[in-house]
Amino acid sequence: MSKRTSTKKRRMVILTHGSLNIWNAKTAVSVIRYRPEEIACVLDKEAAGQDLYKLVGTGKGIPIVKNLKEALALKPTTLMIGIAPVGGKLPASWKKEIVEAMKAGLDVISGLHSFLNDDPVLAKAAKQYKRKIWDVRVPPDDLDCSKNIAKDTKCKRVLAVGSDCNLGKMSVMLEMTKEAKKRGWDAEFVATGQTGIIIADSGIPMDRTISDFTNGASERLVLERKNREILFIEGQGAIGHPAYSAVTLGLIHGCAPDAMVMCHCPTRKVTHSVETPIPPLPFLIDLHEKLAGLVCPSKVVAIGLNTFEMTEADAKREVEKVEAETGLPATDVYRFGRTDKLVDAVEKHYGIRKGK
Repeated sequence: MSKRTSTKKRRMVILTHGSLNIWNAKTAVSVIRYRPEEIACVLDKEAAGQDLYKLVGTGKGIPIVKNLKEALALKPTTLMIGIAPVGGKLPASWKKEIVEAMKAGLDVISGLHSFLNDDPVLAKAAKQYKRKIWDVRVPPDDLDCSKNIAKDTKCKRVLAVGSDCNLGKMSVMLEMTKEAKKRGWDAEFVATGQTGIIIADSGIPMDRTISDFTNGASERLVLERKNREILFIEGQGAIGHPAYSAVTLGLIHGCAPDAMVMCHCPTRKVTHSVETPIPPLPFLIDLHEKLAGLVCPSKVVAIGLNTFEMTEADAKREVEKVEAETGLPATDVYRFGRTDKLVDAVEKHYGIRKGK
């Protein structure tokens, strides 16, 4: 499985030039939220000097600097590419700064589709300055097709699915894992995308697997953790997204979830980047249960909302509306907390009540 380049303690500069918001820099925002102790600063010449928390809702006290010289003064060990653009390509103008970072002694982490180790300039610099580049999206080279056996494991499998891509499926699973552990579950978050892998230090990047092997890769992640009580599996893409539906279905059939959490951004009416209408939640819930049921009986047990673009009052009304519409518990795990509602629903589904 994918893993970090080094076990040494990381202290990261996160590079986001001109993209420091929760959508375009979702990798940066999530790593800041879940590994804040490892963040030295954010490097963004357009946002330098601004309050990081006010910009993205996390990272209190972490500075935003304008150039590499200022970043190096904070004694980092690693430069991380913090953006997640459509297509996953590295901005050409960033290469010089990445080379300068390696020259200054920093390793590099990148979750982009374009592998930095394949770039002649960057690969040469890494060799010259004896630095490591971790291309997080490089999948294992020994993947195979699914044998349809994840459903036979004893561990309980909860998968995040969504009405669209890029709306918080990973975050909901991380928060639910945290809550489950508090209750005494032997729980693990299972990373299936580049940001989750950086946070968890393990996982397989599903969107870089050969299509025939996506199901098998998902299955492997379950089998490697089959002795856990419960797995909270990061979702990818969306079944209704024209660009990313394949990875979603591969995950569903590969990991064979027996429970799912539907994630949804109420302010979105069409899918991200490729604008197609987003169906109503009851339709999506029924669709996901039928698709999952082809391999393993599964139920959507709760709704995770992303209300970042809504006012507090509108967000509260939306929670009530969604709960009435679906009959399922719903919350925004950041705005309102209440992850307990989602884990309560999981426990009810399995007929198990752990201590709070």
